[in-house]
Amino acid sequence: MAAIVRRIINTSKAPGAIGPYSQAVVVDKTMYVSGQIGMDPVSGQIVPGGVTDEATQALVNMGEILKAAGCDYTNDTQAPDNSDGLMLKPISAFSTNKCCYKYSDMMSAGKQVVKTTVLLKDINDFNAVNEIYKQFFRSNFPARAAYQAAALPRSQPWEGYNVSKQRRV
Repeated sequence: MAAIVRRIINTSKAPGAIGPYSQAVVVDKTMYVSGQIGMDPVSGQIVPGGVTDEATQALVNMGEILKAAGCDYTNDTQAPDNSDGLMLKPISAFSTNKCCYKYSDMMSAGKQVVKTTVLLKDINDFNAVNEIYKQFFRSNFPARAAYQAAALPRSQPWEGYNVSKQRRV
């Protein structure tokens, strides 16, 4: 039996962990991306402006973590031409005062994200968050579920995490 390869992904372009966890962990060919909140990575403060600004920042943060591992939000429809790809899979969520995006299941083939989960403090923010979401995922949208959560980290309105696939580790 082969040893399991485990690699930690961290970038200064996204906020550091607010607890005992990594921004992302790669295990063999799967990457688990921890959740991100609408926090500015430089100041460590939640961005002002409400759920849409916080959701935007959280998705920017998530994108920086994906980028650090050689992935992105691209949703091309072509499957990888070989099986040496990396599956990015979230282990935590990112949140803001009203909405929580749980990219807990953003899976992709090649660099295609295929599933996301959204956690919202107020389900009435669903449409506003969708408008932000469409700026990051422009076509071939991943499958997605959305839930209202009673409370999210740092009293944020949303949280999210993801899974993606890359052709090489």
